[in-house]
Amino acid sequence: MPDLRDSETAKNLMRAFAGESQARNRYTFAAALARFQKMPVVEQIFTYTANQEKEHAEIFYKFLEPLDKETIFIDGGYPVDMEQNTLAQLNAAAHNEFEEHDVVYKSFGDIAKEEGFTRIGTVFHMIAEIEKTHGERFQYLADRLGSGKLLISDVKTGWVCLNCGHIHFGTEAPQMCPVCQHEQGYFVSVELAPWYLGR
Repeated sequence: MPDLRDSETAKNLMRAFAGESQARNRYTFAAALARFQKMPVVEQIFTYTANQEKEHAEIFYKFLEPLDKETIFIDGGYPVDMEQNTLAQLNAAAHNEFEEHDVVYKSFGDIAKEEGFTRIGTVFHMIAEIEKTHGERFQYLADRLGSGKLLISDVKTGWVCLNCGHIHFGTEAPQMCPVCQHEQGYFVSVELAPWYLGR
């Protein structure tokens, strides 16, 4: 592998590390907002994604190991999304994730490969695809929340309480779980429920 020192790839790795670290914190803040606004399902999605962003940051950081004890100076633009509205946070998160996929990481991956860092380039491209999935997930939730259909369906479906696992069948999640008494915001359609096997 070529020397990482003085490469654009080293700077891009640090930019990506900074960006992923910031995304993790933004999503942690958004999760707290969703919890405050009584949307535990959205809170869990933000937390789930924040944990993945932490992993991405660590992956990028480990590539910088050959530059241990050095300082890498970077410039870069990073989003500031302060609106205290969960729908706005979902839309901002979707936009930022799509930008990472469409522009940032594809470019970083191409540069890494041009500089001879094939593995790093491949990882940038693979993480770009993960960011696309994040964007799609956030956009789906934003669309459902914005249209008032996060907890309502046009057809009878199953709704899973993420606290106790109770499954309710109907066109709308119950106002309160009849088993654990948690509020409606703990319900998610079975199609979105983690590990639901369907019957």
